Amino acid sequence: MYRVLVWGIGAMGSGIVKDILKKKTLELVGVVETGRKELEGKSLGDYLEVKSDIKISSDAKKAILSLDPDLVIIATTSFVPTVFPMIKASVENSANVITLAEEMAYPWVDYPELSHRMDSMAKNHNVSILGTGINPGFVLDTLILSLTGTCLDVKKIKAQRINDLSPFGAEVMRTQGVGTTVKAFEDGIRSGKIVGHVGFRQSISMIADALGWELGKIEEEREPIISKTHRETPYAKVEPGQVAGCKHVGRGIVGGEVKIELIHPQQIHPEAENVKTGDFIQIEGDPNISLEIKPEIPGGKGTMAMAVNMIPKVIEARPGLLTMKDMQIPFGIVRSD
Repeated sequence: MYRVLVWGIGAMGSGIVKDILKKKTLELVGVVETGRKELEGKSLGDYLEVKSDIKISSDAKKAILSLDPDLVIIATTSFVPTVFPMIKASVENSANVITLAEEMAYPWVDYPELSHRMDSMAKNHNVSILGTGINPGFVLDTLILSLTGTCLDVKKIKAQRINDLSPFGAEVMRTQGVGTTVKAFEDGIRSGKIVGHVGFRQSISMIADALGWELGKIEEEREPIISKTHRETPYAKVEPGQVAGCKHVGRGIVGGEVKIELIHPQQIHPEAENVKTGDFIQIEGDPNISLEIKPEIPGGKGTMAMAVNMIPKVIEARPGLLTMKDMQIPFGIVRSD
């Protein structure tokens, strides 16, 4: 049985906690929430309405040291510089790490020095670090690469994920600009406060590196999805004329040609305006491959599942900073109920 500590109990972390508690091969040993100190010492069972005697901790280093988990799942933020100290605190106590930080899906592309530090730390402490989730982590990278395994040759890749943002928490709503005015969205894009989908650079780089394509550059375009109706989630409220999400396009250029094109329009409650979700992958090669999944693989559940189902694989993997292309194929851990 693997001992797991979860750091961060927002929308995704809470779901991960509930799933771990139902897996007979996993043991939840602790929960850390550093963003809300008022939860310190409160019962996890009462807070999430689950069967658990665990007390929520706000001191991550103390919790990791005293509880000695095999692995820490970090479900807090999207960006490498912010999540790095959390990874460091975990690794230095000889805990493997899975993080939902989207930039950690392929951190080498934007943070080579920090990536080398994390790789060295992990190897020195004989543990592994993996960034994963539904996307990046599966739909627009790992699943695509798996499909290329049936091709004798690959010429181009075009994929689209039309999904519902509603299950996600405050961090994702902020980075997508949900609930802002169009002007605030455009200002946020310019300032970097709104980034749209975090992960295109990582997914495109992972695909290109795996296929041996040398990227010349990555191009990205973002535009607001403007709502015509009221929409609301626990973490965001949108009125007509406000931004319900972001259409984000990323392109990987190889030898002056677009070889990888990823299109990702995502918004809260797309059904409010009769938008149908789905995941679509087209590979031009020998043979051509076309895959459609309708509706989308649910983003919230998919993210939680990827984090939990990769626990044994990360613990059993070679030490170092790893990506999904380095891992065994993901598959589910069946619940005990």
